[in-house]
Amino acid sequence: MTRTPARRLAAVAQKVGVSEATVSRVLNGKPGVSDGTREAVLTALDVLGYERPTQLRGERARLIGLVLPELQNPIFPAFAEVIGGALAQRGFTPVLCTRTAGGLSEADYVDMLLDQHASGVVFAGGHFAELTAPHEHYRLLHSRRIPVVLVNAAIDNLEFPCVSTDDAIAAAQAFRHLASLGHERIGLVVGPEDHMPSRRKLAAFTEHAGRAGLTVAPVEHALFSLEGGQAATSRMLRLGVTGVICGSDVLALGAIRAVRRAGLSVPADVSVVGYDDSAWLNSTDPPLTTVRQPIEAMGKAAVALLVGQMESAAAYPEELLFEPELVVRGSTGPAPASATADNPDVRGNGAVRP
Repeated sequence: MTRTPARRLAAVAQKVGVSEATVSRVLNGKPGVSDGTREAVLTALDVLGYERPTQLRGERARLIGLVLPELQNPIFPAFAEVIGGALAQRGFTPVLCTRTAGGLSEADYVDMLLDQHASGVVFAGGHFAELTAPHEHYRLLHSRRIPVVLVNAAIDNLEFPCVSTDDAIAAAQAFRHLASLGHERIGLVVGPEDHMPSRRKLAAFTEHAGRAGLTVAPVEHALFSLEGGQAATSRMLRLGVTGVICGSDVLALGAIRAVRRAGLSVPADVSVVGYDDSAWLNSTDPPLTTVRQPIEAMGKAAVALLVGQMESAAAYPEELLFEPELVVRGSTGPAPASATADNPDVRGNGAVRP
C-alpha cells in the first residue's frame, strides 16, 4: 500500500493519538517509528476494520476474540470483564463477539477474526459445549494453529485447552445441602440434553440421588432462561418436590417464579439452589442460595493458557477443573414437616451416604 485514503489515515491517527504522518509511515513500512507506536497503529487498523497493507498481512494482530453466547445471563459479562482485563494487562485488545438472534454466528465471528489476523480466541460458553451443534469453525482454528481456550466443559476431540468448573462437585454440593435440610423429594433443572455441563451435573445428581435412596428425583431439561426454569419447575411441583437444583441462576429465578405462581413460598414450601453466583443475586427476594463458579481464577487461567500457546506454539488439550463453592442464602431452608409424613416411602434411609 503506497497511498492511503485520507479518511482512513485520520481515523487511525485519532484512535491511536498520533499524527497522520506517523500512521502513513507505519503503513508504508518507513523507519523512524517506535515498536510500541507501530503495534498501536496496526491494532487500531484491525479494530476499525481496515485491511492491513499487503506486506503486513502475515503478522498477527494483538487482537483476541472473546466469543460469548449471550449477554443477558450475567455470568457471561462477568467472565468477559475478568478475561478482558487480564488480556489488557498483557497488552492485548479483546474483541467482544456475542451471538444474537438473526445476527452473526460463531462461525461468522471466527471468519472475521481470521480476516483481522487475531492472535487467539477465547470461547466462554458456546457451541463447543453442545454435542449436536456445528463444530467446523473450531477445527478451522485448529488447522490454522490459532491459539484457543474454551471456558467450561467441551465435547470430546476438539483438541483445545479447557478451563472448567467441576460440575460433578457442584451438583453434589447442592444435593447434599438440600438433603442435610431434610429434603427427600429433590428435582434437577438443567440445560438441553446435548449440553456438556448439564450432562455432567445430571450424572452426579443421579449418582447422589441413588445413594440417598430417592425414588422421586425428577429431571427436567430447559432452555437457559427465566421462562425455561419456570416451565420446568411447574411440571416438577406436580410431583411434590420440595427442593429444586438448577443449572444456572437464571433457571433458579424462573423456578422461584413457578413456586410463587403455584401459591407456594420459597423456602418455606420449596427450596431452590442456583448455579453461577451472579453478582446481583444476593439482592433477590429471597437471596439465592447458589453454587459459585470461581470466575476470577478461571478467567485468569484461561488467559495464561492462551498466552502460553502463543509463546510455545503448542496446544495441549488439557482440562483444568476448578472447584466451586456453595453459597447458602435465603432460598433454601428445612423441608416442610408434612412432606416426609405424607410420603414415608419416598426414600430408603434418612441420610445421604458419603
